[in-house]
Amino acid sequence: MRAPRVVVVGAGVGGLVAALLLAARGLAVTVIERAARPGGKMRTTVVGGSTLIDAGPTVFTMRGVFEDIFTQVGASLADHLVLRPAEVLARHAWGPNERLDLFADIDRSADAIGRLAGATEARGYRDFCARAQRIFESLERPFIRAQRPRLETLVAAFGFRGLGDLWQISPFVSMWRTLDEHFRDPRLRQLFGRYATYCGSSPFLAPATLMLVAHVEREGVWLVEGGMHRVACALADLAVANGAMFRYATEARAVTVQAGRAAGVTLADGEHIDAEAVLVNADIAAVSQGRLGGDIANAVPRIPSSARSLSAITWGMVAKTQGFDLLRHNVFFSRDYAGEFDDIFRRGKLPAEPTVYVCAQDRDDQERAEADSVGTPEALLCLVNAPPTGDSETLDPSEIAQCEERTFRLLERCGLHITRSDDTTVRTTPRDFERLFPATGGALYGPASHGWMASFRRSGARSRMPGLYLAGGSAHPGPGVPMAAISGQLAAAALLADFDSMSTSRPAVTPGGMSTH
Repeated sequence: MRAPRVVVVGAGVGGLVAALLLAARGLAVTVIERAARPGGKMRTTVVGGSTLIDAGPTVFTMRGVFEDIFTQVGASLADHLVLRPAEVLARHAWGPNERLDLFADIDRSADAIGRLAGATEARGYRDFCARAQRIFESLERPFIRAQRPRLETLVAAFGFRGLGDLWQISPFVSMWRTLDEHFRDPRLRQLFGRYATYCGSSPFLAPATLMLVAHVEREGVWLVEGGMHRVACALADLAVANGAMFRYATEARAVTVQAGRAAGVTLADGEHIDAEAVLVNADIAAVSQGRLGGDIANAVPRIPSSARSLSAITWGMVAKTQGFDLLRHNVFFSRDYAGEFDDIFRRGKLPAEPTVYVCAQDRDDQERAEADSVGTPEALLCLVNAPPTGDSETLDPSEIAQCEERTFRLLERCGLHITRSDDTTVRTTPRDFERLFPATGGALYGPASHGWMASFRRSGARSRMPGLYLAGGSAHPGPGVPMAAISGQLAAAALLADFDSMSTSRPAVTPGGMSTH
């Protein structure tokens, strides 16, 4: 029996995981990716002509998700990636004398918070951690890993006696309001509210359930030897070893439909690839806007531009730093957090003073000696949040320049001085992200998680059209590297279940394939 053919459009994390799992089950998998390498948003950029830096996600969490994926195909994560646990999750600053390191160890973090803000805030932190853990544990199985979670199924999962637990996960209250119950110090509300931005959302509009992100991070942040892009390459290599074929620098123009079912993909050069199923690892908005053909535009709900998540302006640099002991992950906070999100989501403009994330990619989670920190150029990625208007409003050069000046002025106010030059800096704007990820406006996280119903509105793995499946950060369970990986698992499981329902036999695993990355 001929193996069922599947075309995966997009080699982001969700598509890579799905391709790997499907190929390991013996399906004939072809991955179409318009970029030259795998990864999607987990991408790299060349700075200064030679230095390759991560230009997308920089934080690796939920290692167990990836261990499970590798185990499913008879492999070991440790054989493909070198991961080191970080003791310090991130270093935070509000000014030259206001700094706080957050640790994986609760006791060390509580001690640090106590020194910064007092014993009451340290106790509030412990209560916050316990609550974030309860939220995660309550939602992991019935929601995060469910194929298509709905409110009624979530309530049923808790049962009558568990309704109190459901209420405790605070789905109907904003994250910011809930943080008031744990922290009086505005700096700490700002720090823990920032976890909403991991989902591209405002802590003032997102539900308190997003506190679970804090628990996920505290459970373990891992430093990936060779950079985050190694994760994508490892998944792609393993998919090839299991028989998947990758075609890079190849653009899909349309998903073709026959008899009301997805039946293949037509490429930009006119070539057509027949398939029994198509799995799209792209932003759902690209499908609904017809970027992959009008025949499938109605297979997913349309996402209004007002529902988009955060975009960003980033600066990838090779530069000298001094005055601040950078670790791998560093956050420099603005003085008006509410105003920052009002500027982005309500006014559609760059914030008057942005919060700045700096990833020092040549460093680990330990301080360097002063002699090792000054005078040596290092790879940096600086990021500020921005409105997702890359397809409708082009920020003019003066607005970009003003944002840049505010960004680096804030860093200097906190003690970090960066000596940089244009020839060793790569700047990426919402307009650039729109070009990289069409139909998003530059939004990097799919639809924003604003309001208690937002997560239930995300598309599941199955679209409205038979044979068309969805994966990626804009699909359930949402954005972030581990969540995108789970979306790939869910999409592969849905596709295999549907094939099983149509056939009583499974094809044998077919080795082989080729890779060009």
